[in-house]
Amino acid sequence: MVVPLQNTVRDYAWGSPTALPELLGVEPDGKPQAELWMGAHESAPSVLPSGETLYDAVSSDPAAVLGEETAERFDGRFPFLAKLLAAAQPLSIQAHPSREQAIDGYRRDEEAGIPRDAADRNYKDAWPKPEILIALEPFDALVGFRPLDRTVALLDALAPAGFGELKEQLRNGKLREAFTDFMSRDRDAIRPLVGALGEAVAQYTGEAFALERETLAKLCADFADDPGVLAALLLNRVRLERFDAVYLPAGNVHAYLRGLGFEVMANSDNVLRGGLTSKHIDVPELVSVVDFEPLADPVLTATALGDGVATYETGCEYFAIHRVELDRDERTVDGVGPRIVCCVDGTVDAASKESVVTLSAGQSAFAAGPEEPCTLRGSGTAFVVSAR
Repeated sequence: MVVPLQNTVRDYAWGSPTALPELLGVEPDGKPQAELWMGAHESAPSVLPSGETLYDAVSSDPAAVLGEETAERFDGRFPFLAKLLAAAQPLSIQAHPSREQAIDGYRRDEEAGIPRDAADRNYKDAWPKPEILIALEPFDALVGFRPLDRTVALLDALAPAGFGELKEQLRNGKLREAFTDFMSRDRDAIRPLVGALGEAVAQYTGEAFALERETLAKLCADFADDPGVLAALLLNRVRLERFDAVYLPAGNVHAYLRGLGFEVMANSDNVLRGGLTSKHIDVPELVSVVDFEPLADPVLTATALGDGVATYETGCEYFAIHRVELDRDERTVDGVGPRIVCCVDGTVDAASKESVVTLSAGQSAFAAGPEEPCTLRGSGTAFVVSAR
């Protein structure tokens, strides 16, 4: 059967008070609504019509919920977590660990006796967190390290005082050293550099780095003594149009800035932060997982499969994503293991032989791994997430 899911909204401070309510067609309550989680993560699992959480259902009988092959491949854990994400303010400068790094970090935190819900705990679980963010509207982000020659050109254009050493490091290919140096400085040392950068940005009138100027001006004003502002100098500044995406494998440094998107990741809540946040920061741990290879082209577009179906090719072993666009017609989308269907526009029916769930924007449904592929029909857009 296909069944509806009841999902939890997370009220992180950076969330928009209006974007998710508008998508869901409900009145805002005045509080930030940052993420709506769909899946079986222990922190905020979806609830089935029976009242049982999806996490408990998987724990009780992994093969029945995930399918035998998926349950065996992922050690009885639901493989992915889907979210609607609504950012009104920048998220932290952050990166996520690989599987091996997550296992090691989780073991160290457990041995140290740090409670799993402690604010200063780095590893909430022993899983990696590769993720994809698909824009539902124009979405701004910092994603991956910009090619070094391009960053040198940015610094030359802005000409901020006190950044000569950084330019020299980048010219010599010392990105790790530059990033680590910035992120490790105390706030008294950071403040004059952010001030100098803010003054340089205010005086810049060129068009070559318009998006960078926009972002750096806001960050300098809002985070006057935060090393994350200087880290932002090193990252690609992207503006995604509707249904454009960024894929973030392990070690990719990033920060979402503003917008509404559909996000899918491995079923983990492991985040290592370095700045632009009041949450726990651990720079040595962050640096230990970072991939310092520059990323020339961070934007990912979908591959059309025909008949209104497109897929996002990431190569990630934990999830596969299809986007289905309907105009009073129907499509059947194959998928391995458990599936979550999330409607993001219009009205979509998710149907199996035994049940039909009608979804409006922001609502989702679940089909267990052993179930046959479900059919989508109606007029609207939905994402179908499955195990790969």
